[in-house]
Amino acid sequence: MKKIIIYMCLLSAAYSWSGCEKTDYPKGTVSPYIPILDLRSLYKGADVTLNKENMYGSDKVSGIVVSDHSGGNMPPGLLVIQDKKRLSVLRGIAIPIGADAAKYVPGDSVSVTIDGAILKRVDGILEVTGVAATAVAKLGSGKAIAPNRVPSSYILANPDQYESTLVVLVKGGFDPLPAPTDVLSGNVVVNDGFDNLTVHTDPKASFAKTVRPVSANYYGIVFNTKNEAGNYVPQHYLRTAADVVVLSSVVEIAPIVITGFIADPAGTDANNEYIQLMATKDIDFSVTPYSVVTTNNAGASTPTTLPVNGWATGDLRTYKLNLTSGKAAKGTFFYVGGAGKLINSTSSTSIASANWIKAFNYSTTNGDGFGTKTTNLLANSGNAYGMAVFQGTTVTAATKPVDVVFVATGGLLYSAGPPEVGYRIANTDFYDVVNPITLESQPFYRAGTNTIALTYTTPSDAGYYYMLGGTYNANLGRWIKARTQTILQLTKTSLLADIEGTGATTLK
Repeated sequence: MKKIIIYMCLLSAAYSWSGCEKTDYPKGTVSPYIPILDLRSLYKGADVTLNKENMYGSDKVSGIVVSDHSGGNMPPGLLVIQDKKRLSVLRGIAIPIGADAAKYVPGDSVSVTIDGAILKRVDGILEVTGVAATAVAKLGSGKAIAPNRVPSSYILANPDQYESTLVVLVKGGFDPLPAPTDVLSGNVVVNDGFDNLTVHTDPKASFAKTVRPVSANYYGIVFNTKNEAGNYVPQHYLRTAADVVVLSSVVEIAPIVITGFIADPAGTDANNEYIQLMATKDIDFSVTPYSVVTTNNAGASTPTTLPVNGWATGDLRTYKLNLTSGKAAKGTFFYVGGAGKLINSTSSTSIASANWIKAFNYSTTNGDGFGTKTTNLLANSGNAYGMAVFQGTTVTAATKPVDVVFVATGGLLYSAGPPEVGYRIANTDFYDVVNPITLESQPFYRAGTNTIALTYTTPSDAGYYYMLGGTYNANLGRWIKARTQTILQLTKTSLLADIEGTGATTLK
């Protein structure tokens, strides 16, 4: 009864609050500035005349300037600002103010009175129109603008979300590789490993004749255009020559890439785990040997310390398999793993007909050079496990792999030191030996931005195969579609075609 009385009292209080006039709320002051996220949300496909009523009591917008007209590549007269005032979500807006837009530079903080202005789409760009240049007040300058790395696939999927914001396309490249005479002028298609995005450079821009680099970061503002179907299509506008940060003029082609694996088949793991790989060129392993090293960082895997010798740690932490015989043709899959050659452990389909470059009973035999015999090459404990491909059969703490993949993040994996120790990575779709934004060295997994990991699947012992779908371009030496994790739950009657078919890695 006491609980009922208390509830009724609270309910009565709630009703009396809901019936009060607005002036009975605790006194507060409405901000004169509407967040850009809220401002953009007012547009529903038709022009909106802005006023204090529909802007929730505000009459201004403020933000950090990201437009820069000095390079001659901005839409004329547009002042572009962005903010994160609402829910820490970055949004931008374009405001046409004529020639005065060129007076403002990136890092300026401005306030713009927009009461009475019109929010509308102009040539595909959402703009606050009807704003006089005198309505803009500069509040400060030199404000830091944090780099906003956005994959091109995100921009293409949600062009309105990124419109009028400054983004950086990381590790952008061209297909085919640019010739010495190829320049940025016009609309050029840049691939950042996630998708293709058009980068626009006006032929009259001061940097239009800049030669296209092999690999670079591209800073710029996203603007939308409307196609014939009525859909918004994003374009990336560079501002000045400094927006192109060259990363490399050298093409590094990974001869082998990791394309799938099974770490926990349905049944006995010992002698039944395997890794699927793809050759990106014709390989005769008797002439050009390679090696595959796995790492198991389960709590019981010894040594239970930081891997000071990296992939060469040995014992139960890392295990090496030398690939010294057999052949793999360009664009074909081959396999490394247990001698069982079964698709899903005991009593399952034999896949002995596949191209097995190394089938090795790791449960009864030590690794090639290091690694103690084990029932699990790859962890099932929840801690991290991984695999790496090396050119040659000599692997030390200093040896850099040609490809590497990790699952999960737990366990003793990395220390910044000094000395810095851990598992070395390669330049892949997931990892960068040098931070592409800060250009700082980060040669290990878990160092800097190298934190991407595939995720465990549960429950255990269910026969989950990790299919890594993506597209690797062997001419460019890069992933033009980054690998994605697709989980196939294999049965005892699954076929080789199931793990080599739709969704698997492809070569271009």
